[in-house]
Amino acid sequence: MAENQRILVCAGTGCASSGALPIIDVLNDEIKRQGLEKTVSVVGTGCQGFCEKGPTLVIEPQQILYTRVTEEDVAEIIEKELIKGERVERLLLVDQATQKPVSSMEDIRFFAKQHRIVLHNCGVIDPKKIEEYTARDGYKGIVKALKGMSPEEVMEEVKKSGLRGRGGAGFPTGLKWGFCRQTPSDKKYIICNADEGDPGAFMDRSVLEGDPHSVIEGMLIGAYAIGADEGYVYCRAEYPLAIKHLGIAIKQAEEAGYLGNNILGSGFNFHLKIFEGAGAFVCGEETALMASIEGKRGMPRVRPPFPAVSGLWGKPTNINNVETWSNIPHILRNGAEWYGQFGTEKSKGTKIFALTGKVNNTGLVEVPMGTTLREIIFDIGDGIQGGKKFKAVQIGGPSGGCLPEDMLDLAVDYDTLTQAGAMVGSGGLVIMDETTCMVDIARYFLNFSKKESCGKCTPCREGTTRMYEILDRITKGEGKEEDLDTLENLAITIKETSLCGLGQFAPSPILATLKYFRHEYEAHIHDHKCPAHNCTALLSYSIDVEKCKMCSLCAKNCPTNCISGDKKNNTPYVIDEEKCIKCGTCIEKCKFGAVTRA
Repeated sequence: MAENQRILVCAGTGCASSGALPIIDVLNDEIKRQGLEKTVSVVGTGCQGFCEKGPTLVIEPQQILYTRVTEEDVAEIIEKELIKGERVERLLLVDQATQKPVSSMEDIRFFAKQHRIVLHNCGVIDPKKIEEYTARDGYKGIVKALKGMSPEEVMEEVKKSGLRGRGGAGFPTGLKWGFCRQTPSDKKYIICNADEGDPGAFMDRSVLEGDPHSVIEGMLIGAYAIGADEGYVYCRAEYPLAIKHLGIAIKQAEEAGYLGNNILGSGFNFHLKIFEGAGAFVCGEETALMASIEGKRGMPRVRPPFPAVSGLWGKPTNINNVETWSNIPHILRNGAEWYGQFGTEKSKGTKIFALTGKVNNTGLVEVPMGTTLREIIFDIGDGIQGGKKFKAVQIGGPSGGCLPEDMLDLAVDYDTLTQAGAMVGSGGLVIMDETTCMVDIARYFLNFSKKESCGKCTPCREGTTRMYEILDRITKGEGKEEDLDTLENLAITIKETSLCGLGQFAPSPILATLKYFRHEYEAHIHDHKCPAHNCTALLSYSIDVEKCKMCSLCAKNCPTNCISGDKKNNTPYVIDEEKCIKCGTCIEKCKFGAVTRA
């Protein structure tokens, strides 16, 4: 048995919901029972990234990953792995390509293809202990800035790094800081936008849960460069674990002298507070976010003036998201040239994506900018679930676009994706297979944007509702040929005239699906068919007499009693289309594939 081993248990929200926390308790009890307390320690970490396989744990220093661990597996893991040095093969990841178990994280494609900068500490340290952060060079960036760099030099280093905002717009971070610094004022603020609201996105939450000190340090460096002495982390209340860990980290940073007055004897003052948002998607827009902090209704305002000139309470304010702030300590510690070696010419560094949908390996991934969609989905993500065919990827959340199979080799960077009709956005990556209806998916995302619209401007308030109504009609087989032109015209008008990013990008899923999947819209309108067999109103069910064994399972389980037949009298089973509600129960219950859907 190796000495000084650590068992890193993912205790982020995803794995915690799957039962990770009791596993930590059982591990500690078993280690004590085996008398291993002096050589083995258990650490509850933040998200390790492999959400599909949770709860996960890693044995250090061997870097052995165990997946879907339960309390009942603990004794066997301790006995075999820690005492005998043997693997528990049934808990190892099975590579989809080779169908063989893989033990070392170095050999697992999900991890091997990534390059972790922001996620450097996530899944590796206890986020509730500042000493574990400092042991991995934490707070060296702010020390370097305060001890040997002027605010202008810090600003210049960030500019040279090429870092662009990771919140969606991709605006150069150093340039944005410069606008705020140049504005004269007796008071300035900085804000961390942690109001992550995209469906399927959990990047910011995971960083705050797993490495909150990196966000604090990034904000410290930014405040020093800009000349701010007060900051807010605006985090949605639906992230209780992130808020808890951030609160602990702020208190620890204050006690260690990294927050407060006269930080490290430099004369620099900075105070940080948490503001819990109520969950409005529109508050991810910076002017709506500031209105919310001020106690007003979260609604965007016309710009200019921009926040760098007149922001929170009328004072110059700089806002970046969690991922942007977490990059800053690495840039200060290692230098702009080091950071610039990752990514592309115009999109430097790495990007975190929440990989979700019909992909084998869902989870949190960080890759260099310029990595292709194919590499992310088929190498890191290990391909499509159930061997089905890839159809599209929705990138950039509800404000992004759907890209088809022939665009899988596109490089993931700001400019390339924008030209393709999508966007990097905050990092949501939803994978769709052949069973996904692209008209319905556009309707889904538009429904989200419609509900989250604050209603302040007419194009967004009324336009998204009209587009949703048209899409809803099409999915029910009630669409008309002219609906497609109406959708396009509405989308372009809303995009050009809406007040904030919510309305400006709400039509993106429609424009992208019309561009790349127009044939699906036409099938719904002309043929009254859904090619993906997904839209309920357009489905029809029938029973193949040749395959039917007359077992009556379909009839017995039909909730509307729309299936009739009689084995005794040799009367074939048939479905009454008038009564059928198209719930699909008959297909689920049939063991012989006799029920078909068209």
